[in-house]
Amino acid sequence: MKTISIATLLLLLVSTGYSQEKKTDYSDAFRIIEVWLDAQKDYEQLPGISAMVIEDQDILWSEAFGLANIEQSVKSEPSTLYSICSISKLFTSVAIMKLYDEGKLRLDDKVSDLLPWYDLDQKFTDSWPITVRTLLTHSSGLPREANFPYWTGPDFPFPSSEGIRKELENQETLYPSSTYFQYSNLGLTLLGDIVEEVSGVPYDAYVKQNILDPLGLANTRTELPEGLYGKDLAIGYSALSREHERQKVALFQAEGITPAAGFSSSALDLAKFASWQFRLLDSTITEILHPSTLKYMQNVHWTDPDWKTTWGLGFVVSKGGDGEKIVGHGGSCPGYRSALRLLPESKRAYAVMINASGTNPNKYVNGIHEILKKAEGAEKKQSSKDPKTGIDLQEYTGYFNPMPWQSELFVSAWYGKLVMLGLPSESPAKAMTLFKHVEEDTFRRVRDDGELGEKLEFERNDTGQITRYKIHGNYASKIIREQ
Repeated sequence: MKTISIATLLLLLVSTGYSQEKKTDYSDAFRIIEVWLDAQKDYEQLPGISAMVIEDQDILWSEAFGLANIEQSVKSEPSTLYSICSISKLFTSVAIMKLYDEGKLRLDDKVSDLLPWYDLDQKFTDSWPITVRTLLTHSSGLPREANFPYWTGPDFPFPSSEGIRKELENQETLYPSSTYFQYSNLGLTLLGDIVEEVSGVPYDAYVKQNILDPLGLANTRTELPEGLYGKDLAIGYSALSREHERQKVALFQAEGITPAAGFSSSALDLAKFASWQFRLLDSTITEILHPSTLKYMQNVHWTDPDWKTTWGLGFVVSKGGDGEKIVGHGGSCPGYRSALRLLPESKRAYAVMINASGTNPNKYVNGIHEILKKAEGAEKKQSSKDPKTGIDLQEYTGYFNPMPWQSELFVSAWYGKLVMLGLPSESPAKAMTLFKHVEEDTFRRVRDDGELGEKLEFERNDTGQITRYKIHGNYASKIIREQ
């Protein structure tokens, strides 16, 4: 019989412990997230919202709220298609960097050398050259837009590629190159032209063959699919008017501006796109790009003189409040807002898509992220049964009416305690108040220092159902609502 040393046995026991370690239970957190998003959808009169949380190669959570088509009552789904507008720029940037990997262009190649027809007037004689790199970092000094009013409704007259080229001679640089950050749809449009010129393949076909198909992004397109409009493709709606109404926005195609703003996709496909990036960052094998190339893209390549705006190669690159690197992009087109955010170090990503203008998807990304961070610091791996008393915390879950002081409050289980969340809320994690059970239907607020504060007392009717609570001597009644 072979003898196993004590050291080896301990190593095996430790290894087994790690392999059996459970992941964080986010069920209480996602319940709060869903309640919060559903409430925000109503209070902000959003038609629909699709959201997703990605953890490395897995979808940790996905949900949708509201309607993709108000007129026909088509529900929003995680698979619903939206215009992703400027998130399109990430696909164009990946296409450029694939050509870079293949040695077909250099980042410091001049745009005028790559595009023979380029003749936009350089207003500043002492300017640094306008290069591929400056286009990727929005530091080229080019104006924001091509010389057409394509963001003007109701028809949004996007120009053809040929029209954009012809109008270049009537435009001039806004700043010297490599001087200031100036977000430029024109610059990213020119990168699409460079993809086509250098590869010898039409832009749409190049992206499909070299990025979308290899990644299995079957529902990501370089257009808004008209045949799916109002069904799989959400209808876009305007910002709220003074009368608190949203108008239906006409379907558009970005035409020549496609490389900067023309794509459509779903939260499910953006999840795949994010997972590819995490996979590549953790690999030594080329998958569309060399791993080192994606890492290079997601480093800071431009810092504006104000020291506040930082950009990678195509990617927005910044630092979160906890110091973690954030990369991604947002999108804003007529009737649609979207956000894709990746945290490369923790391999967490978020996708939020809304079929309305005049709203901020980053607010929802922030809210989801902060709630999950709060959950990670809570009492994990507990059921809704308080470990000391066995009380069922789910009994107390529901909406309560604190009017006129606040619109509503939601009470729910939170890792062995109760949590109270005011709705609506711009920052849900900060708006959460925790309560610890002390006896019968009485709880006490948990202070930031862990000490217990004031009482929260629930009252029941003759059948034993919770009907209201009392705090600070005042009452809020439970709201009966279909879940």
